[in-house]
Amino acid sequence: MAINPDKLNEFVGKAVGDLGATLGAALVVIGDKLGLYKAMKGGPVTSEELAKKTGTAERYVREWLAAQAAAGYVSYDAKAARYFLSDEQAECLTNEDSPACVLGGFQAMISAVKTSPKVMDAFRSGKGVGWHEHDPDLFQGTERFFRPGYNMHLVAEWIPALEGVEAKLKAGAVVADVGCGHGASTIIMAKAYPQSKFRGFDYHKPSIDAASQRAKEAGVEDRVSFSVASAKDYPGTYDLVAFFDCLHDMGDPVGASAHVKQTLKPDGTWLLVEPFAKDKVEDNLNPIGRVFYSASTLICCPASLSQEVGAALGAQSGEARMRQVMEKAGFKRFRRATETPFNLVYEIRP
Repeated sequence: MAINPDKLNEFVGKAVGDLGATLGAALVVIGDKLGLYKAMKGGPVTSEELAKKTGTAERYVREWLAAQAAAGYVSYDAKAARYFLSDEQAECLTNEDSPACVLGGFQAMISAVKTSPKVMDAFRSGKGVGWHEHDPDLFQGTERFFRPGYNMHLVAEWIPALEGVEAKLKAGAVVADVGCGHGASTIIMAKAYPQSKFRGFDYHKPSIDAASQRAKEAGVEDRVSFSVASAKDYPGTYDLVAFFDCLHDMGDPVGASAHVKQTLKPDGTWLLVEPFAKDKVEDNLNPIGRVFYSASTLICCPASLSQEVGAALGAQSGEARMRQVMEKAGFKRFRRATETPFNLVYEIRP
């Protein structure tokens, strides 16, 4: 075997970078949970000053700051011996309403890594690992990761891209948000369309409890309700049914889709939002595909395989695969309404 030394060194360098990224992800979560990033918004600090502001131990903070500076997550002024956040770093690490915020993503992915022993056992057995079997941080982190994008796109772009739906919501419609998690998408829609009624469904009771509390805090509990139900048995009839980044996690996506068809009014619409993906593997071999394939290995496919049928579509199933699911479920109209770098948005009708 002839090894090219340049290619070997290149690969080792890549691996070293990924080792740093793996460790750095844990440090981002620590910085987030201890309030270190937010405490740096006041201006350049020494490790002593940051430790005092956050009630933490200086020696740990000193090492954390150096590691974060080496990773490019904070900046360092060598002359002043002080650390600071650039405007761009602050946007990503302190502004939870920004679509550029990465905190929830790190929280969710680190929590998924904690479940890797269960997933490794599932590799051997072929069985699944349900969402409810993951660390609780996965649920909070997932909501924090997706909410900024929903805030930016859902009302401003996605709903207007659907034929006639925005007018219905403004006039007063009945909406189901299936797989709602902590209710971020449901509450965003409820705030934007006060004439409409919204029902959120999820099989995970702790998430439903959290969603109900957040609706109360948002002041929309008079128009929003949350209930424990699966995608194949939620009740009611709706003008709009929405699935946000969840169909690919379901064991029986065709069965879930068929239930949507049964619960839509004759002129109703299904808004389906899925992770962005091309139809061919080779077209997804990029940084976004890397994140989605990795998350799918640890979270999405195990979740599907823990349920009936266990179709395991995966987070990179693509438009062609989604079209096949809809055709099997009996839908006649399926189109890509719009997209972002991270999502494909489909409009589906009976």
